[in-house]
Amino acid sequence: MTPTATTAKTTVLVIDDEPQILRALRINLSVRGYDVVTAATGAAALRAAAERRPDVVILDLGLPDMSGIDVLAGLRGWMTAPVIVLSARMDPSQKVEALDAGADDYVTKPFSMDEFLARLRAAVRRGAAAASDGVEPVVHTAAFSVDLTAKRVTKQGNNVHLTPTEWGMLEFLVRNHGKLVGQEELLNEVWGPSHVNQTHYLRVYLAQLRRKLEDDPSHPKHLLTEAGMGYRFQQ
Repeated sequence: MTPTATTAKTTVLVIDDEPQILRALRINLSVRGYDVVTAATGAAALRAAAERRPDVVILDLGLPDMSGIDVLAGLRGWMTAPVIVLSARMDPSQKVEALDAGADDYVTKPFSMDEFLARLRAAVRRGAAAASDGVEPVVHTAAFSVDLTAKRVTKQGNNVHLTPTEWGMLEFLVRNHGKLVGQEELLNEVWGPSHVNQTHYLRVYLAQLRRKLEDDPSHPKHLLTEAGMGYRFQQ
């Protein structure tokens, strides 16, 4: 098959600790014009994703250094590229866990290469249709930095402890940087649909975040309130 202009520009990150799988996918994808990046560990995969910004990720769940689900969580902290899980695990509960964690598709080993390539093409189309403006994995401001992959915040070189709720609120605002996030949208994302009228939650937790992160909490530069409308993260 002759490489096309579309596939030639498509970067695929393959994460698997089986050398034969990496080799087979590298060969089959390369001859079809894909730019193939491989990683055999979760740590290497997260680094490669941050450096190469793949258009699609192929992920094995059984990695030697960390769970594939943890890798998926790290990726989903900042990127929206489609993720296809490629695993020998056939337990329905594990498939559900992977899909709930953010996977777009699940292919079990052994697999048909033709079927896999068809699923990959479909994932590429979905990814192109849902392309975002691209959030950096590490977002820096003049006061603090947010690492969306490691789920960590630092200020003046020191880690800042955030509660899970504070992190959820900050992460959603950072992932929508520069955009106005409505009160109901933020409440639904962090607390769930049953709390969309609890606007006092937002005031309390945003005040806590400002105290921890802003240089001057009474005059915030990064965690902004749009009166009567919502909130905005500004770098």
